[in-house]
Amino acid sequence: MSVGMEHFTIATVAEKSPDFRRVLWTGEHTQLVIMTIPADGEIGEEVHEGIDQILTFVSGVGEARVGGNTRKVAAGDLVVVPAGTKHNFVNTGPNPLVLYTVYGPPEHADQAVHKTKEEADAAEAAGEDEPPTG
Repeated sequence: MSVGMEHFTIATVAEKSPDFRRVLWTGEHTQLVIMTIPADGEIGEEVHEGIDQILTFVSGVGEARVGGNTRKVAAGDLVVVPAGTKHNFVNTGPNPLVLYTVYGPPEHADQAVHKTKEEADAAEAAGEDEPPTG
């Protein structure tokens, strides 16, 4: 079986997406997701059991709140959230906070697109945002 290469000009792809969350690629062990957090918005405090997360910020400014610590984030910053760590990311600026994140293992349904945080929360509550299994 031949496997093709996935290629993204990731900052450009992320900047062009108006969606709160868009799954770009899902593999067996990791998942690539882009997010756009509107002004005064946030991801929402959460904990991923058994899932590490690495977030890289493309544009905008915000706060990373991870494991009881708070740091400012801006374009070019990267934040690691180890599995089981409480975290939230908050947009503190006037423009969207744009980022891409890698989950290991996958956290969301393959190809999921959620236009708003409310839509994302509803899909999760309804069990419609589950990662692929085995």
